[in-house]
Amino acid sequence: VQLQASGGRSVQAGDSLTLSCKGGSGLSFSQYAIGWFRQAPGKAREVISCISSSHRTTDGAGSVSGRFKISRDNAKNMAYLQMDKLKPEDTAVYYCAAREDRDYATYEYWGQGTLVTVSS
Repeated sequence: VQLQASGGRSVQAGDSLTLSCKGGSGLSFSQYAIGWFRQAPGKAREVISCISSSHRTTDGAGSVSGRFKISRDNAKNMAYLQMDKLKPEDTAVYYCAAREDRDYATYEYWGQGTLVTVSS
């Protein structure tokens, strides 16, 4: 397994939650850009944010701006998604993915997804 996402669970609106993404031993984690995505039932997959190998972050154009924060710890082969002020519309399966850290690279490694359910 190249990537493993975890940390999803059921929470109440307004809560905070941190998702984790662990890189497997077969992945040169520190050399890859990591992205977080989500897919809600019946909706297309949405990019949340991306972090480069040098910790430069790029946020998607979705509705999470200012509430979610991506980070990484290369020494631990880990990436994180800190989610604050959660809303019911944040309910989705959340995925992490890795791509080569260069322009126009596609995400080639995907975690299995972790479910976040936000109740009002």
